Amino acid sequence: MTVYAIIGGSGLADLEDLRNRKSISINTPYGEPSGDIYIGDYGGREVMFLSRHGEPHRYAPHQVNYRANVWALKETGADSILAFNAVGGINHAMGAGKFCVPHDLIDYTYCRQQTFFDKDLDKVTHIDFSKPYTNELRIRLITALAAEGFDFSARGVYGCTQGPRLETAAEIIRMERDGCDIVGMTGMPEAALARELELEYACLALVVNPAAGKSSSEISMAEIESVLQVGVSNAKAVLVRLIGSDLR
Repeated sequence: MTVYAIIGGSGLADLEDLRNRKSISINTPYGEPSGDIYIGDYGGREVMFLSRHGEPHRYAPHQVNYRANVWALKETGADSILAFNAVGGINHAMGAGKFCVPHDLIDYTYCRQQTFFDKDLDKVTHIDFSKPYTNELRIRLITALAAEGFDFSARGVYGCTQGPRLETAAEIIRMERDGCDIVGMTGMPEAALARELELEYACLALVVNPAAGKSSSEISMAEIESVLQVGVSNAKAVLVRLIGSDLR
């Protein structure tokens, strides 16, 4: 049976519906994760939860210890990661409140610890990353979104920027030319690290605002928070649907 771990992003710092929860504090060879791993019943089965930015939201995207987070989940027994990410919409079809299950990504980050294979190696290690998201897990997310009736896109290219600042309008124009549909700050190196540890990995992205230059008004943090309130509730329904329908 698949052992799911949920990584919560902005707006999803806790999973209040996780019943009979217990917490596990774990040290890794790569330092401390963002926080404790919570284990409990969710959607009728045991699930792990880790808040990417910590509790409270204290680690900026470039400060998250992605290696420790992914390693800790693997060490605790996860074999499949469902990552929640709040993103901006670049493609005109990616309006606020819409979900996207990206199929590909472009990494614009720098100076992050990108790999587990960086020391004490007998030989250089490469991984196939031509398809960064696990397609079978993506299909499960898409099926759950369709069953819940939420507006979503079953494909998209996630552009991952360094943060913590938002992007300039010119940067978004470049990303659009590159083929990006959505923009976020935490998709990498998380996805690559999961691949290195042979974990299934898929992203449930919630569009919380138009990207820079894609609206006549400036980006409003208050409006983002408003979208997150509804969107996170909907995301939880999707995750419960996926996990509950996968009891096998």
